[in-house]
Amino acid sequence: MPPSAAVRRALLAALLSGALLGLGCQRSEPAQKESARALELSVFAASSLRGTFSELGREFERAHAGVRVVFNFAGTQELGTQIEHGARADVFASADAEHARVLFESKRILAPVPFARNEPVVIVANQGPVGLRSFAELPLATRLVIGTPEVPIGRYTLQILERAGQQLGADFRARVEEKVVSRELNVRQVLAKISLAEADAGIVYRTDANAARGKVRVVAIPPELNVIAEYPIAVVADSVQPELALEWVNLVRSETGRKVLLAAGFLAPEAPELGQ
Repeated sequence: MPPSAAVRRALLAALLSGALLGLGCQRSEPAQKESARALELSVFAASSLRGTFSELGREFERAHAGVRVVFNFAGTQELGTQIEHGARADVFASADAEHARVLFESKRILAPVPFARNEPVVIVANQGPVGLRSFAELPLATRLVIGTPEVPIGRYTLQILERAGQQLGADFRARVEEKVVSRELNVRQVLAKISLAEADAGIVYRTDANAARGKVRVVAIPPELNVIAEYPIAVVADSVQPELALEWVNLVRSETGRKVLLAAGFLAPEAPELGQ
């Protein structure tokens, strides 16, 4: 005897319930995998550290199963502002000591320690109309790009131009600045403008110039005029992964980290530890 309508409805409901339960199990499995997925270490780092930190990030992840390093590369001043406004970060790596000192004094980061230095250089577009051969010829460019005064490379640039005025004429800085067509928020934006020949020349770090080898030509800044950038690193005070953050700092300052940094063109640190 065929089942009644009521029995058929009950069977259908049971089948549907089982199907939905099966779907629910299928959905919960990825969710369980997601919860077991890598811990995240959030590293806020100056734009000029992109290449070296990305390489060290892969090394860190190989040595720490279940950990994923997430980077936020930007201008140092932008990163500092984000941390001041509560952005979630575990490590802060700066392209100058001043921004690190401000965050340390406001108790946003633990005591910063130096891990590298960097040398500003002039870069000239390969396809540019001006064949600059020396730093003294910088005012001959028709279109210059530099960093804003708020970003470390921009502040170093102004200090260099101020020093140059003592040797190359009191109006040297003014003659250079009148050729500036753009002020960028981080050093990689300066590099991009010159690499694409959107401007004749600009001032970046040597490590950035090395990364763009073949796209730009480098003109050294005389040592007596140059300002060497100091790079400190610190664990963020409210880090949710403080142990991992400290291990990242130790990797950057280790022999392995030093080799990666030196290979990219960074200089070894010389400054004493800040905050001591």
